[in-house]
Amino acid sequence: MKKQTLSVTLLVLNDEINTKNCLNSVKGLADEIIIAVDDQTSDRTLEVAKKYTNKAFLVPHQDNFHLNKIKANEKATCDWVLQLDSDEIVTDELKKEIERLLEGNYFGCDSWVSPIKKILGKRATLLRKPAAAYYLPRKNFFLGRYLKNAGQYPDPVIRLFKRGSALLPGQDVHEQMMVTGKIGWLTGELDHRATPDFSRYLLRENRYSSLAAQSLKKAKVKINFFNTLNYLFFKPLGTFLSLYFRYRGFLDGFPGFVFSLYSGFHHAFSYMKLWELYRTEK
Repeated sequence: MKKQTLSVTLLVLNDEINTKNCLNSVKGLADEIIIAVDDQTSDRTLEVAKKYTNKAFLVPHQDNFHLNKIKANEKATCDWVLQLDSDEIVTDELKKEIERLLEGNYFGCDSWVSPIKKILGKRATLLRKPAAAYYLPRKNFFLGRYLKNAGQYPDPVIRLFKRGSALLPGQDVHEQMMVTGKIGWLTGELDHRATPDFSRYLLRENRYSSLAAQSLKKAKVKINFFNTLNYLFFKPLGTFLSLYFRYRGFLDGFPGFVFSLYSGFHHAFSYMKLWELYRTEK
């Protein structure tokens, strides 16, 4: 059969170095590259984007950045869409797997040596059927190492889909694609370098906790004694214990401890920002 085509879409904001690495990883794979650049970008990201494609355009800033990802996806014209973040790199294994899929080979990997099959189990058999979209596993780099525990691997995300078969609801920054049709699994990984150092982690947490506070306000969560105990003590403690012990974050050493601890603090940060939102209203 005729080889199918692939659109790669990105939304970027002040991330020129990661954007270069991301786009270099899809050289020879993408038939077209579409880049939505947040208009609050103050570095050379837009200039870098234009070196890789003539389909780079500015979009108005949105706190829920998925709304701008939707705009980029809607401009895709190829048979398949690979939607990436600028801090993600397509590994050679994933690139080869996508190439085989575009050639009409829905059987995925030629061999089952990938350790991820042990994790996916029966779900990996979905590779043997044509799918409308595919989960891609991600390996997350944090404080100098890839986290294998604490719920951070395989960290599957739906990013590869037939054009018109999947969409982002645009309701939450952590949402998955809504897919019409079957969903398969690929075994090649995305190299996710969202938080290579702690400073960048804190910047991301500041943004995500602000968005979470807005979601809490929308859900009409009140500031009262019970919620204060819940969000400042019980939820942080429960999250830490779950990630560090149940999901064996302790096996990732000090980075696993820090990730588990601050994942718990996310609830407290969000609640404190909720209190600020209500106070500002008054």
